[in-house]
Amino acid sequence: MDLVVGIDIGGTKTKIGLVDNKGVCLEQTFFRTKEYLELDAYLEQVKKTCDELIANLDFTPNILGCGIGAPNASSKRGTIESAANLAWKGSVPILERLKEKWNVPMRIMNDASAAALGELMFGRGKEMTDFIAITLGTGFGAGIVANGQLIDGYDGFAGELGHVDMTVGDGRLTGLGVRGGLEAYVSATGLKRTIMYMLSKYMDESRFRNVAYNDLHGEEITQAAEEGDTIALRAFDYTARMMALALANFTAFTQPEAFILMGGLVNSGKWILEPLDKYFNEYLLQVYKGKVKILESGMEGKTAAICGAAALIWEKNR
Repeated sequence: MDLVVGIDIGGTKTKIGLVDNKGVCLEQTFFRTKEYLELDAYLEQVKKTCDELIANLDFTPNILGCGIGAPNASSKRGTIESAANLAWKGSVPILERLKEKWNVPMRIMNDASAAALGELMFGRGKEMTDFIAITLGTGFGAGIVANGQLIDGYDGFAGELGHVDMTVGDGRLTGLGVRGGLEAYVSATGLKRTIMYMLSKYMDESRFRNVAYNDLHGEEITQAAEEGDTIALRAFDYTARMMALALANFTAFTQPEAFILMGGLVNSGKWILEPLDKYFNEYLLQVYKGKVKILESGMEGKTAAICGAAALIWEKNR
């Protein structure tokens, strides 16, 4: 049976899985990225984890290759370039170094672009030629598909929409140091910062009055909204309005049929999605109104990033 190894490198976790040609993840696991400060030790753990996953199968697979999604990854260079949330700084030749340990075909791509390719092959994008995949985790990532093709860019860094300057905001810094950048507002991290902003701006009673920033968790903010906490509701509304304005602006570039959302912030459900839909349709240019959908990912949430990475290899083995 042909399988592909999909690796999603995140600042907190590295997720690895074995994916078939229909985007089904047969085996998966993870380890903590932050525990490996040296690249060589990290890559040894990657190889060890892959070997263990393959050994767990009750058959001997034919491994077609390994696809990797990572922040600030250049598909053209095979490198990770100055990723804000990873310990390895500068230009990291990760593909070259991993190939020294494991001689299989490999590709690497920005994680959000890999997610878009996964949607194109395995998810909601299968029936579309134009869409933008949005990843809403610690940061804000975007992968753009236009005319049925992933837009990778001259140097492999197309789609860094999370670092577009949203000057209507209060000048927060993104992970790459962009003041007023979108991901500083629209992300799991941005939502936490907005809770603190709302606490300082309004005097409403809230369960978060005595909670430190580092003790805030997205699940608690969602629960507070369900309980009618006005600070939580204001934070979701503010986040949705910022995202809606950005998505309306992005629509003018490629006129996507849909924005496909995935990541932790989407788990907040109606508290983020309902105001997003309302503001988005308000901000859209008249010529686009009623033509652009906002959808949740068609790939299973816990394996979407792994399958997106695996799609880098499956794309070449259709």
